[in-house]
Amino acid sequence: MFTSLIDTSSGSISMESALICIAAALVLGIVVAFVYMKSSTDRYSKSFVVTLALLPALVQVVILMTSGNLGSAVAVLGTFSLVRFRSVPGTSKEILGIFFAMAIGLACGMGQILFAVIITVIIACVFMILNRTKFGEKKGLDKHLKITIPENLDYTELFDDLFAKYTSRAELEKVKTVNLGSMYELDYDISLKDAKQEKQMIDDIRVRNGNLSIVCGRHVENIPEL
Repeated sequence: MFTSLIDTSSGSISMESALICIAAALVLGIVVAFVYMKSSTDRYSKSFVVTLALLPALVQVVILMTSGNLGSAVAVLGTFSLVRFRSVPGTSKEILGIFFAMAIGLACGMGQILFAVIITVIIACVFMILNRTKFGEKKGLDKHLKITIPENLDYTELFDDLFAKYTSRAELEKVKTVNLGSMYELDYDISLKDAKQEKQMIDDIRVRNGNLSIVCGRHVENIPEL
């Protein structure tokens, strides 16, 4: 169905075919980076975006260097991935972007330019549609809650009744002493039952903690620097 620009049986690649594949990989890589930027609402690093734009071309060049041998190329790229990406923190969206770019590079490296264009358009459109809709969103609101209390209060069950009233889930993630050990700082991971009750919950907590500092905000995902 799809005709390759590269004749893998002969083991030789023309300069014209190589340039076409590289140009296609660069253009499609920029498309992937653009889709990622549009879906990330300004919360992304420039270095990662540049990496997404150039990754298809890099993968495509590796395959060309192995004369279109897909098995050898995947083995080389797998080694690179283990060395570079094993300790890089990132969300599922960043991981998807990396695999998306690598898939395009594989297609271009095998000379399947038309196939690479088709999968780029389809996956990009589906990704943008799912990202802009409420698909996969939870009914409750996930929040990060930080409460400061005096050291004389027992924090173990101090807010349990309030969490049962206002949240569907509440987990104590971290306890930290502040102000020279005279206060505790409690970090909770919670899911609100109703976003409209957030202020009322904070007001009730203020009564318990003596009107000390309370911070309630959304979770911030890690942004990888590549």
